[in-house]
Amino acid sequence: MVKSVLGVNHQGLTDWLIQRVSAVIMTVYTIGLLLYLIINSGIEFSDWHALFAHGWMKLATILFILSLLFHAWVGMWTVFTDYIKPFWLRFILEVLVYLALIIFFFAALLILWGV
Repeated sequence: MVKSVLGVNHQGLTDWLIQRVSAVIMTVYTIGLLLYLIINSGIEFSDWHALFAHGWMKLATILFILSLLFHAWVGMWTVFTDYIKPFWLRFILEVLVYLALIIFFFAALLILWGV
């Protein structure tokens, strides 16, 4: 890990920055949603539907989902490179995680824009 931080491409620094920025975005979104739930106790389906029908909420949710997926990718890549030594196994696992994250993103888009 130290080697990639000190490397020419500074990939370690980029990974660190992605993790921190995505964590901040996810924290702000979560706090905002929790405040909404606290302020609007006894929320029903129609309230949820009205909240997620707004364009700004859809955009904020997509930003949250993208942050979650990038955060997960960097974390899984780090775990795989640190603990999975055979290249072929690490490659297969990375491809599977990458494909799963892409599928999750498009599923989230379909769900969110179905509201």
